[in-house]
Amino acid sequence: MIRVLVADDEALVRSGLRMILEAAGGIAVVGEARDGREAVSAAARLRPDVVLMDVRMPGADGLAAAAAILAATEPPKVVMLTTFDLDEYVHEALRLGVVGFLLKDTPPRELAAAVRTVADGQAMLSPSVTRRLLLSYADRPPSRAEAARRQLAALTGREEDVVRAVARGLSNAEIGRELRLSEATVKAHVSRVLAKLGLANRVQAAILVHDADLG
Repeated sequence: MIRVLVADDEALVRSGLRMILEAAGGIAVVGEARDGREAVSAAARLRPDVVLMDVRMPGADGLAAAAAILAATEPPKVVMLTTFDLDEYVHEALRLGVVGFLLKDTPPRELAAAVRTVADGQAMLSPSVTRRLLLSYADRPPSRAEAARRQLAALTGREEDVVRAVARGLSNAEIGRELRLSEATVKAHVSRVLAKLGLANRVQAAILVHDADLG
């Protein structure tokens, strides 16, 4: 059973997420929080596997709450709920180690699948969301592109193939089919790539590839 904490300042949103997730089976919403402070307290007390948290909330916002939650020993996976008006607020969340973003109008089946994906240790990297996120990096300075290319130069040819596919939002299974590798082999490649690059998750890898103009 995947244990989920839902944090959003709107009661109707929290109620809707609870109904969707618990109807999917195998997922239990173990708590709700109305703001960032409640989210940090509930995460420490309930120790959920996944926290779904609104980016903007009154009081302690989602960014401050994510920073506190992710600083704990063995923290849960944090996924931000957003309407996706992208700004530096969201970029900072990525640097903190947030594993993905969900639009608030995500279809119920995709919402439950995303929770299972992050609980399994992968980032929630839907192509549509990733594309909109990476567009916000379009005006990156040349120095950042050069730095990204130098960082990626540490990868082998196969590892670069894998990270490019990750940047396109492909799952491990999809990457395996495209590169003719087993899913287990892809998972091992992804783990090695993240370790070599010093990255926390697949979202950060996608941004690095885009910075280098390889995506």
